[in-house]
Amino acid sequence: MTDRITLHHLEYSQSFRVLWMLEELNLDYDLVVHDRDSKTMAASVQYKALSPLGTAPVITQGDLVMAESSAIMDHILDQTPNHSLRPEPGAPHRARYLFWWHATQGSMMPLQLMATVMGISQKQLPFFLKPFVKLYVTALTNLFIQPRLDRLLALAESDLGEAPWFGGDTLSAADLLIAYNMIVGAERDMIDPQRYPRCMEWMERMKALPSFATATAKDGRASMALHY
Repeated sequence: MTDRITLHHLEYSQSFRVLWMLEELNLDYDLVVHDRDSKTMAASVQYKALSPLGTAPVITQGDLVMAESSAIMDHILDQTPNHSLRPEPGAPHRARYLFWWHATQGSMMPLQLMATVMGISQKQLPFFLKPFVKLYVTALTNLFIQPRLDRLLALAESDLGEAPWFGGDTLSAADLLIAYNMIVGAERDMIDPQRYPRCMEWMERMKALPSFATATAKDGRASMALHY
């Protein structure tokens, strides 16, 4: 496929991952930045109509319209020869890479999304319901969400003690994918820096990369986290 990729980038969203990958690979692409509604912070009707799922990220390339972060990123890598972002089968860190590539969206993201949705819902409830719902949310967070998230973070802490990146010795697509989860998690106090210092060090290494800096500049936002 030779058509040029257009990334339809929604502010404060997971599409930052794709923007960063395009910059890291130094690819030619078109960028269309979409703002959220200033009151609801939802994506615009036009953006939702563009995306097959009504969610970010989404790319277009010729007649192709594709959603889902990991699908888009695999699609880009499939078209990019001689890159080093995806360890080949048989490579020493291939299994580690595959685990984090899938655990990011399959295990970590659902937990973080659940916590975010509960937080937003709690703030929008009538005041007389908030104390009761807060008890439920706190119990669910302490008994279900945070323990499972902590198990993932403990494994990340261990793996990052053996090699500096989630894909092994060098930056990989797994790092680009999990970046959103880790940065947003840290900003929302889901990641305790005292318990997970290697995770915090990884974030500093990541933010120091030139490609991350150029992606951040093109994003034009101080953070990729949506604050509500």
